Amino acid sequence: MPFIKTEFPDLFIFEPVVFGDSRGYFFESYNEKVFAAEGVNIKFVQDNQSKSAYGVIRGLHYQLNEHAQTKLIRALSGKILDVVVDIRKGSPTYGKVFSAELSAENKKQVLIPKGFAHGFSVLSETAEVLYKCDVFYNKESEAGILYNDPALNIDWKIPADKAIISDKDLVHPHFANCKNNFVFEK
Repeated sequence: MPFIKTEFPDLFIFEPVVFGDSRGYFFESYNEKVFAAEGVNIKFVQDNQSKSAYGVIRGLHYQLNEHAQTKLIRALSGKILDVVVDIRKGSPTYGKVFSAELSAENKKQVLIPKGFAHGFSVLSETAEVLYKCDVFYNKESEAGILYNDPALNIDWKIPADKAIISDKDLVHPHFANCKNNFVFEK
């Protein structure tokens, strides 16, 4: 099965089947039928793509309900450390951090449900990241958590003196004070 369950409810690693030969490779990065067979019925409505240099840390971002997004994240080139924090009150993994290395080479993807803050750091010289969203971007509902909140203790695998952070990401609140209207549903 291409889906690997994590200890976090509803958070999956997706490992597509890759067909390689002397010409290169082919794989389906998304197939609605494959996802539906695993009980993942999502209608994606927006794709976002970014390119970043080594040391860039983006996050931790999310949109509040009613505009919360499920995301499917992958690296088109380079390598990133993809990081999520479960912010669903009542979840058995509430406040816990999950991370996975995603690269053009390993072709792994992370399926992030609503109710998680998301970010990534760039571990290669550059990286291009593509993510699918099931809800359109809504500026009024955007929120975030400070990337270096000591309570979360995230190892971004970037030395502090090499980290490149946007001004916006430097002023997010700590996890304890973040805007949050998510409740875990079993």
